[in-house]
Amino acid sequence: MQIGAVIVAAGMSSRMGDFKPMLNIGSISIAQRIVATFHQAGVAKIVVVTGYNAQQLERHLSNLGLVFLRNEDYASTQMFDSAKIGLEYLKDKCDRIFFTPVDIPLFTALTVTQLMETEASLACPVCEGKTGHPLLIASSLVDTLLCDPGDGGLQGAISRCGTDMTRVEVEDPGILHDADTPADYVELLNWHNAHLIRPELSVSLAREKPFFDEKTAMLLELVDETSSVRLACQRMQISYSGGWNIIRALESQLHFPLLERSQGGANGGESRLTEKGRRLLDCYTRYAAYLRQEAAAFFDEYFGDELR
Repeated sequence: MQIGAVIVAAGMSSRMGDFKPMLNIGSISIAQRIVATFHQAGVAKIVVVTGYNAQQLERHLSNLGLVFLRNEDYASTQMFDSAKIGLEYLKDKCDRIFFTPVDIPLFTALTVTQLMETEASLACPVCEGKTGHPLLIASSLVDTLLCDPGDGGLQGAISRCGTDMTRVEVEDPGILHDADTPADYVELLNWHNAHLIRPELSVSLAREKPFFDEKTAMLLELVDETSSVRLACQRMQISYSGGWNIIRALESQLHFPLLERSQGGANGGESRLTEKGRRLLDCYTRYAAYLRQEAAAFFDEYFGDELR
């Protein structure tokens, strides 16, 4: 089952007085922390919807293998409008989709996993009787949400979609802590400092040196999806020449072509993965997901409650 995630980071951070997504919690930013948590739980296809300071944030996250989509009307629209952009993009690519605003960065990978283990079409985490983020939404519900008039935002649309919300009890106060004001940010820092240790796994294939990783896999997936190396590079915020350098370096290590290219046409030709390239990408994706799942289990086995 393919699981995706939408992180909405288009707002102007007016109440914070600083740009929230790039404020640090520990040694990494709020936005980086959410991405790392989803990756740790095995969520590979992550969309970040940007708006205010879009270029700055996209550069900041450009090495994490993400898809960037923009809400160009961020100043005059609501968070639900940004959510729609991400949900629309993922609805045909994933079976279920996580949603979270960027200012709730401290939920754990265990919470994400517990939500994934439900069979519910709609699910949210609950701690100490309070609901929080991230939400989990079945892709079959997305069209209904997209057609909603938007009264009450995403929560209002969910309440009118005809499907009950499943509440998943978790021992994770991080689902409740947001960063809306400077006082909230101080509270986040204090909570984070008491919960520092977590497992993190990066999966690479190597010969003498690593040559295939999550970023590489995302590039290939987007090329196959868009039929364009240029568009794939734009969505990942890497240069066109840099994208081709990655592909050529891959082919030199693998000794077989990854792309089939057709020349000409109204859009200047197309690029798609070869059958062998598609099989390689599928094997890597399943292999990385398996290793992350096993790593999380071993972390619990060896550290248990000592570091939770």
